[in-house]
Amino acid sequence: MTAAPPVILCADDFAMSRGISEGILALAEAGRLSATSAMVNMPDWPEAAAGALALRDRFSLGLHLNLTFGAPLGAMAKLAPDGALPPPERVVSRAVSRAIDGDEIAGEIERQLDRFEAVAGVPPDFIDGHHHVHALPGIRTALIAVLKRRFPSGGPLIRDPADGIAAILRRRVAAGKALTAAMLAFGLRRQAEAAGFATNRGFSGYSTFGALPYAREFEAFLAAPGPRPMIMCHPGLAGDEPDGGDEIAARRPQEHAFLSGRDGLAEMIWHVAARDAAGFPWGAAG
Repeated sequence: MTAAPPVILCADDFAMSRGISEGILALAEAGRLSATSAMVNMPDWPEAAAGALALRDRFSLGLHLNLTFGAPLGAMAKLAPDGALPPPERVVSRAVSRAIDGDEIAGEIERQLDRFEAVAGVPPDFIDGHHHVHALPGIRTALIAVLKRRFPSGGPLIRDPADGIAAILRRRVAAGKALTAAMLAFGLRRQAEAAGFATNRGFSGYSTFGALPYAREFEAFLAAPGPRPMIMCHPGLAGDEPDGGDEIAARRPQEHAFLSGRDGLAEMIWHVAARDAAGFPWGAAG
């Protein structure tokens, strides 16, 4: 029997608030996470980054491209004319109706990458997106073009938030969310890999955020893994909330508690083992 591939367990929303960052770092220090992705337009980013970078020999740090929460790092007259990023449903609507200004999006992607690198001193190990915006039509084209300019020989892994229909239905958790994301992200993997960027292969972690216990959801996320599977999660400690609130604040401590105590977790997940000459770790991911 072939052993299951190690799972890239990635905590989203790093730097969204101090409590979220502290919860993620506690799990990372215990070897119970593979990676986290940072919201660099949030005030907590500079302080939080130091803790994640101290674990870089075994923990991966990426950019959580944010176009739906807080303020952009520069003027966006079309997407954020009042200086506030719009809610995710508005971004999705603009993307599917081909109303995305690729140049404007590319400018903000560049600013968020610059901000990441200015604080971290290294490029992100991978790219994903708050509410998976990086995978939307129009936005993903801008993203891949920016990454190709900055990393002409390949660079950060690009998260593919899609999975096969059979795998999604087998898990029987938040299937509607997962199928919708797969539809919206269709073509991302092909575009990314054609441009020379690695992707995960297999994705789960779509949650009901309360309708089901997280322990039950997590065990379902492990079903039907791909050859380079990734599971997203949203742990955090109770406490401060970011300006604008956090719609899943109540769920974060529950995820944190489960991930802190789940037997065998550290042994089943992927950890950074080595980095290539450019500093990226994904040659060892599967």
